Amino acid sequence: ELGCEARPVITAVTAQTDQAVHAVTAISPDHVAQQLSSALATGPVSAIKTGMLQSGETVLAVAEVLADFVTVPLVIDPVLASSSGTQLLNPDGINALKSHLLSRCTLVTPNLPEAAMLTGNELPEAQAEHLLDLGTEAVLIKGGHGPGDRSIDLLFQDGQPATEFAVPRLNASLRGTGCMLASAIAAHLGLGHSREQACSLAKDFVAHKLQQAASEV
Repeated sequence: ELGCEARPVITAVTAQTDQAVHAVTAISPDHVAQQLSSALATGPVSAIKTGMLQSGETVLAVAEVLADFVTVPLVIDPVLASSSGTQLLNPDGINALKSHLLSRCTLVTPNLPEAAMLTGNELPEAQAEHLLDLGTEAVLIKGGHGPGDRSIDLLFQDGQPATEFAVPRLNASLRGTGCMLASAIAAHLGLGHSREQACSLAKDFVAHKLQQAASEV
Protein backbone atom coordinates (compact mmCIF):
# COMPACT_ATOMS: atom_id res chain seq x y z
CA GLU A 1 0.00 0.00 0.00
CA LEU A 2 2.89 2.37 0.67
CA GLY A 3 4.78 1.58 -2.51
CA CYS A 4 7.72 -0.19 -0.87
CA GLU A 5 9.12 -3.70 -0.85
CA ALA A 6 9.48 -5.12 2.66
CA ARG A 7 12.18 -7.65 3.58
CA PRO A 8 11.27 -8.91 7.04
CA VAL A 9 13.73 -10.46 9.50
CA ILE A 10 12.36 -12.70 12.26
CA THR A 11 13.95 -12.09 15.66
CA ALA A 12 11.53 -14.03 17.88
CA VAL A 13 8.29 -16.01 17.70
CA THR A 14 5.55 -15.31 20.23
CA ALA A 15 2.36 -17.04 21.29
CA GLN A 16 0.00 -14.34 22.52
CA THR A 17 -3.53 -13.03 22.65
CA ASP A 18 -4.78 -9.50 23.24
CA GLN A 19 -4.69 -10.25 26.97
CA ALA A 20 -1.41 -12.11 27.51
CA VAL A 21 1.87 -13.39 26.10
CA HIS A 22 2.03 -17.15 26.65
CA ALA A 23 5.46 -17.91 25.18
CA VAL A 24 8.43 -16.25 23.49
CA THR A 25 10.96 -18.23 21.47
CA ALA A 26 14.03 -16.22 20.49
CA ILE A 27 15.81 -16.75 17.19
CA SER A 28 19.56 -17.08 17.73
CA PRO A 29 21.51 -13.82 17.26
CA ASP A 30 23.70 -15.47 14.60
CA HIS A 31 20.64 -16.48 12.59
CA VAL A 32 19.12 -13.01 12.98
CA ALA A 33 22.36 -11.54 11.63
CA GLN A 34 22.34 -13.99 8.71
CA GLN A 35 18.73 -13.09 7.87
CA LEU A 36 19.49 -9.38 8.07
CA SER A 37 22.62 -9.65 5.93
CA SER A 38 20.68 -11.62 3.32
CA ALA A 39 17.83 -9.10 3.29
CA LEU A 40 20.24 -6.20 2.88
CA ALA A 41 22.15 -7.99 0.11
CA THR A 42 19.02 -8.61 -1.96
CA GLY A 43 19.09 -5.14 -3.52
CA PRO A 44 19.23 -1.41 -2.77
CA VAL A 45 17.90 -0.44 0.67
CA SER A 46 16.15 2.91 1.22
CA ALA A 47 15.27 2.58 4.92
CA ILE A 48 15.56 0.14 7.82
CA LYS A 49 13.23 -0.35 10.79
CA THR A 50 13.85 -2.47 13.88
CA GLY A 51 11.23 -3.78 16.28
CA MET A 52 11.37 -6.51 18.90
CA LEU A 53 15.02 -7.48 19.47
CA GLN A 54 14.52 -9.51 22.69
CA SER A 55 18.08 -9.60 24.05
CA GLY A 56 21.36 -7.74 24.26
CA GLU A 57 23.05 -10.35 22.09
CA THR A 58 20.53 -9.81 19.31
CA VAL A 59 20.86 -6.02 19.57
CA LEU A 60 24.65 -6.32 19.20
CA ALA A 61 24.31 -8.72 16.25
CA VAL A 62 21.96 -6.32 14.47
CA ALA A 63 24.19 -3.33 15.23
CA GLU A 64 27.22 -5.13 13.78
CA VAL A 65 25.45 -5.81 10.49
CA LEU A 66 24.02 -2.29 10.28
CA ALA A 67 27.48 -0.76 10.77
CA ASP A 68 27.92 -1.07 7.00
CA PHE A 69 24.68 0.85 6.34
CA VAL A 70 25.17 4.04 8.34
CA THR A 71 23.88 6.24 5.49
CA VAL A 72 20.53 4.42 5.32
CA PRO A 73 17.72 5.94 7.43
CA LEU A 74 17.16 3.79 10.53
CA VAL A 75 13.89 3.88 12.48
CA ILE A 76 13.93 2.14 15.86
CA ASP A 77 10.68 1.02 17.44
CA PRO A 78 11.93 0.14 20.95
CA VAL A 79 9.63 -2.78 21.72
CA LEU A 80 10.21 -3.17 25.45
CA ALA A 81 6.95 -4.83 26.50
CA SER A 82 3.81 -6.28 24.95
CA SER A 83 0.48 -4.50 25.00
CA SER A 84 -0.48 -6.79 27.88
CA GLY A 85 2.63 -5.82 29.88
CA THR A 86 5.03 -8.75 29.34
CA GLN A 87 8.67 -7.68 29.09
CA LEU A 88 10.01 -8.29 25.57
CA LEU A 89 13.51 -6.78 25.89
CA ASN A 90 15.66 -7.71 28.87
CA PRO A 91 17.77 -5.16 30.82
CA ASP A 92 20.96 -6.08 28.94
CA GLY A 93 19.04 -5.53 25.73
CA ILE A 94 17.87 -2.09 26.83
CA ASN A 95 21.44 -1.08 27.65
CA ALA A 96 22.73 -2.42 24.33
CA LEU A 97 19.94 -0.66 22.46
CA LYS A 98 20.85 2.66 24.05
CA SER A 99 24.59 2.31 23.46
CA HIS A 100 24.74 0.61 20.05
CA LEU A 101 21.62 1.51 18.05
CA LEU A 102 20.06 4.69 19.44
CA SER A 103 23.41 6.39 19.00
CA ARG A 104 23.14 6.13 15.22
CA CYS A 105 19.43 6.07 14.37
CA THR A 106 17.44 8.55 12.32
CA LEU A 107 14.37 8.30 14.55
CA VAL A 108 13.30 6.40 17.66
CA THR A 109 9.56 5.96 18.28
CA PRO A 110 8.82 5.08 21.93
CA ASN A 111 5.36 5.28 23.42
CA LEU A 112 5.03 7.05 26.77
CA PRO A 113 5.75 3.97 28.95
CA GLU A 114 8.72 2.98 26.76
CA ALA A 115 10.15 6.50 26.87
CA ALA A 116 9.88 6.44 30.67
CA MET A 117 11.65 3.07 30.85
CA LEU A 118 14.45 4.22 28.54
CA THR A 119 15.08 7.52 30.31
CA GLY A 120 13.76 7.37 33.87
CA ASN A 121 11.76 10.54 33.15
CA GLU A 122 8.01 11.07 32.95
CA LEU A 123 7.85 14.33 30.96
CA PRO A 124 8.08 14.05 27.15
CA GLU A 125 10.45 17.02 26.87
CA ALA A 126 12.89 15.49 29.38
CA GLN A 127 12.54 12.08 27.75
CA ALA A 128 13.35 13.51 24.34
CA GLU A 129 16.34 15.45 25.63
CA HIS A 130 17.75 12.30 27.23
CA LEU A 131 17.34 10.28 24.03
CA LEU A 132 18.78 13.03 21.82
CA ASP A 133 21.78 13.16 24.13
CA LEU A 134 22.37 9.47 23.37
CA GLY A 135 22.91 10.41 19.72
CA THR A 136 19.62 9.73 17.97
CA GLU A 137 18.76 12.37 15.36
CA ALA A 138 15.09 12.65 16.35
CA VAL A 139 12.53 11.28 18.81
CA LEU A 140 8.84 10.66 18.17
CA ILE A 141 7.06 10.15 21.50
CA LYS A 142 3.74 8.48 20.80
CA GLY A 143 0.74 9.57 22.82
CA GLY A 144 -1.52 6.58 22.32
CA HIS A 145 -1.28 5.80 26.06
CA GLY A 146 -1.97 9.40 27.05
CA PRO A 147 -5.18 11.06 28.29
CA GLY A 148 -7.70 13.10 26.35
CA ASP A 149 -9.82 12.65 23.25
CA ARG A 150 -6.90 13.07 20.84
CA SER A 151 -3.89 10.86 20.26
CA ILE A 152 -0.97 13.29 20.14
CA ASP A 153 2.53 12.32 18.99
CA LEU A 154 5.41 14.74 19.52
CA LEU A 155 8.44 14.90 17.23
CA PHE A 156 11.57 16.30 18.85
CA GLN A 157 14.63 17.27 16.81
CA ASP A 158 17.75 18.85 18.27
CA GLY A 159 17.54 22.64 18.30
CA GLN A 160 13.96 22.77 16.99
CA PRO A 161 10.57 23.19 18.68
CA ALA A 162 8.48 20.03 19.00
CA THR A 163 6.15 19.18 16.12
CA GLU A 164 2.70 17.84 17.06
CA PHE A 165 0.76 15.21 15.14
CA ALA A 166 -2.77 14.65 16.45
CA VAL A 167 -5.74 12.52 15.43
CA PRO A 168 -9.02 11.76 17.25
CA ARG A 169 -8.60 8.95 19.78
CA LEU A 170 -10.64 5.84 19.00
CA ASN A 171 -12.44 3.87 21.68
CA ALA A 172 -10.67 0.65 20.72
CA SER A 173 -7.67 -1.33 21.95
CA LEU A 174 -5.69 -2.83 19.09
CA ARG A 175 -2.25 -4.45 19.09
CA GLY A 176 0.49 -3.64 16.62
CA THR A 177 -0.24 0.03 16.05
CA GLY A 178 3.23 1.15 17.12
CA CYS A 179 4.87 -1.35 14.79
CA MET A 180 2.64 -0.20 11.94
CA LEU A 181 3.47 3.45 12.59
CA ALA A 182 7.24 2.92 12.70
CA SER A 183 7.10 0.77 9.56
CA ALA A 184 5.07 3.40 7.72
CA ILE A 185 7.50 6.13 8.79
CA ALA A 186 10.43 4.07 7.52
CA ALA A 187 8.61 3.52 4.23
CA HIS A 188 8.02 7.23 3.75
CA LEU A 189 11.63 8.06 4.66
CA GLY A 190 12.69 5.52 2.06
CA LEU A 191 10.49 7.28 -0.48
CA GLY A 192 12.39 10.50 0.17
CA HIS A 193 10.07 12.37 2.52
CA SER A 194 11.43 14.51 5.35
CA ARG A 195 11.04 13.29 8.93
CA GLU A 196 8.11 15.65 9.50
CA GLN A 197 6.38 14.54 6.31
CA ALA A 198 7.04 10.86 7.03
CA CYS A 199 5.62 11.11 10.55
CA SER A 200 2.55 13.02 9.39
CA LEU A 201 1.78 10.66 6.51
CA ALA A 202 2.36 7.60 8.68
CA LYS A 203 0.16 8.95 11.49
CA ASP A 204 -2.69 9.53 9.04
CA PHE A 205 -2.17 6.08 7.50
CA VAL A 206 -2.39 4.32 10.87
CA ALA A 207 -5.39 6.41 11.96
CA HIS A 208 -7.20 5.37 8.78
CA LYS A 209 -6.38 1.70 9.38
CA LEU A 210 -7.58 1.94 12.98
CA GLN A 211 -10.84 3.52 11.88
CA GLN A 212 -11.33 0.66 9.42
CA ALA A 213 -10.58 -1.95 12.09
CA ALA A 214 -12.83 -0.31 14.69
CA SER A 215 -15.73 -0.21 12.25
CA GLU A 216 -15.36 -3.96 11.65
CA VAL A 217 -15.33 -4.97 15.33
